[in-house]
Parts: sequence; C-alpha cells; structure tokens
Amino acid sequence: SVPISSIPDFLRTTDEAVIRAFPGTRLNTFGHAGDGNLHYNVIVPTSLDASALNRLVHDVVVSFGGSISAEHGIGQYRVNELVRCRSPIELAIARRVKDALDPQNLLNPGKVLALR
Repeated sequence: SVPISSIPDFLRTTDEAVIRAFPGTRLNTFGHAGDGNLHYNVIVPTSLDASALNRLVHDVVVSFGGSISAEHGIGQYRVNELVRCRSPIELAIARRVKDALDPQNLLNPGKVLALR
C-alpha cells in the first residue's frame, strides 16, 4: 500500500524500474486504488531471481512511505520485512500487545511478528 496521492508516481517509478532491471517481465497491477492497497503482480520468466525482484519493489514501496502489507496482513513469508515499513515504536507496541494477549507465544508464533 502507498498513499493514494502517490499511486500514479509509484506505478510509474516501479514499472520503469522492474522493466529495466528484469527484461521480459509482464506487469499486472490491480487492487484497491481507493485506499492505496495495490496488488503489484509481476509475471516473470522462470529463470528470474524472485527475491531480487521483491527487494526492488519493496524498496520502492518503502521510498514512497508505503507498506508491503495492508488489508491481508503481513504473513509468515514477509514477516522479516515488517521492520522496513514500521517504526521501532510501532513494532514495540505490537510486541507488547502480542505478549499481553499471548504470553506463552502459542498463537501463530512468528506469523505476525518475528520470533525473538
């Protein structure tokens, strides 16, 4: 997600960067433009390094003051990326809430906040 006012510039910047860095990719962006939550999908050749592509897109999202997670949550695959989109204070508050509600860390450990 990015601020709604940034969507056109975000798409232009990201599209140009992806096409330049990863020739042969096809872009298919859709989602909830009304609240800034975009699904930035890239159809890639099978030989492409997906982690490098993800890093590039995530870097642009962060540079626009956005988040790599919005209405669907962060998910265990991207939980370690959360530190790039949230301030230390936000993460500390989230950790305190999690610890208060789940002191034994039984509920989805490592799925929302990284394991300690």
